[in-house]
Amino acid sequence: MKKKENSNLPGQLSFDFSVPKEADRNFHLGGRSFYFFDFDDNVAFLSTPIIIFHKKSGAELALSSGDFAQENKRIGISGPFTEYYMDFNDAHGSFRHFRDKDLHPLEIKAGKKQGFVEDIERALKEVDTHWKAPSWEYFYHATYNNRPISLITARGHHPTTIIEGVNKLVVAGYLPHAPNYHSIYPVSNPEVRKDLGDTEFKQSVAELKKHAIRASVEKAISEYGYSPFHRFGMSDDDHKNVELITEEMRDLKKKYPEMSFFVIETFKDSFTKREVLLHETREVISTRESRSKQLSLFNS
Repeated sequence: MKKKENSNLPGQLSFDFSVPKEADRNFHLGGRSFYFFDFDDNVAFLSTPIIIFHKKSGAELALSSGDFAQENKRIGISGPFTEYYMDFNDAHGSFRHFRDKDLHPLEIKAGKKQGFVEDIERALKEVDTHWKAPSWEYFYHATYNNRPISLITARGHHPTTIIEGVNKLVVAGYLPHAPNYHSIYPVSNPEVRKDLGDTEFKQSVAELKKHAIRASVEKAISEYGYSPFHRFGMSDDDHKNVELITEEMRDLKKKYPEMSFFVIETFKDSFTKREVLLHETREVISTRESRSKQLSLFNS
């Protein structure tokens, strides 16, 4: 084994050795394992802020995604942010940093990038333990073994921006190569919303993620053929999303009862994995077990 120090990977040594790729669990039976990931706080922790506004002064206050996840239902109602409100305008509102900007050609020439790309570049300047989120190892596993990967995120960037950002992880040496993208759904992107049937822009992020999951499953069957041995799993850190994802997986299980569907809810340092059955969910990995040893999200 050859050990080498890589200046692109702050705070750690990288190891140059060949690890055999793992065959897909049901490949010999005609099945594939499809990995669906939320990105923020699931694959990576990024510094992208959510902006809230003071009701009287209009002053802006930046929240981390973690703080927002804890307090978003109470903003403007109770708690520490009672005197603030959210603005849903894409250009100058609360989620403007989760959207692409209309960059001037001179800005692009000067090296200006979209926010998602810059946030990943900023994260890569830190020790990797600061930005790797609970599903990182499984994202790496799926990438390394060329599993079909879908990114289903609440962000509103163009899919090419997501690819550009993830490619920074490849260039920095944290991923061996680009993922085998099956689908990319930044569900707050206007064109993506239309593609998912939300032509009036009224559906919630969780509802849009449900549509993206179904579209990704149907695409898998269209491209890889029908097989009772296909396996699908989605990981997300937002509990409301997880509930609706489970609901969608159950509907898919009714349509494709022989296939396997899993939902993984991730937390800061752990996760739970449940298999979605026709009338119930079955816990496969508990939070406690997920902390105790390395386990595959979807058993490859």
